[in-house]
Amino acid sequence: MLMLYYRLWDVHDVAVLLCFTLYMCHQARAVSIQSTQHSLTRSVQEDAFFSVDVACNCTPTIQWTFMSSSVSRAIGVWRPGVFINITDDYSSRVEAHDNGSMGLSDLRLQDAGYYVVTVTDDMGGSKDAGYVLKVNEVLYEDLQYLSVSALALACLAALLMLAMWLLDKAYRKIVAWRRRKQMPVLHVPV
Repeated sequence: MLMLYYRLWDVHDVAVLLCFTLYMCHQARAVSIQSTQHSLTRSVQEDAFFSVDVACNCTPTIQWTFMSSSVSRAIGVWRPGVFINITDDYSSRVEAHDNGSMGLSDLRLQDAGYYVVTVTDDMGGSKDAGYVLKVNEVLYEDLQYLSVSALALACLAALLMLAMWLLDKAYRKIVAWRRRKQMPVLHVPV
């Protein structure tokens, strides 16, 4: 009986060791996503760069998705060095990087929203990271209003300066006329 106990214990130890080894192998293949910035603010027509660093012992599958209050759509899926599949909506504006990062050029107001990167390894493990992009509109109307207002103020200042100059000329002529009027008239005998 004692021998059977040691024999089962050895099988049990081997099973535990095997499970632990498989778990550690799976953890070694686990996906990690590193990023320093999860919120971006850009203006219309600028570029945005979603910087990530994906770590995986295998070749990961990287998928980017866009979500807003009104729509959710896939941007693209790629495997570094294997394939890149960017959807038609983004084909001319997205630059995919092997480390998982994504560049989005020529921003539009509709690009404001939540961006999710999902990284999946060969074993089916996955990890997500999210980014918020705020797109500011450059208000050309405000700049136009400002330039028209500045032009109107410059014209008003020029008119006020002209009026002051004319009033000064008129004042000097009136003063000269009063002086002439107050001068006594000298009569010269003939």
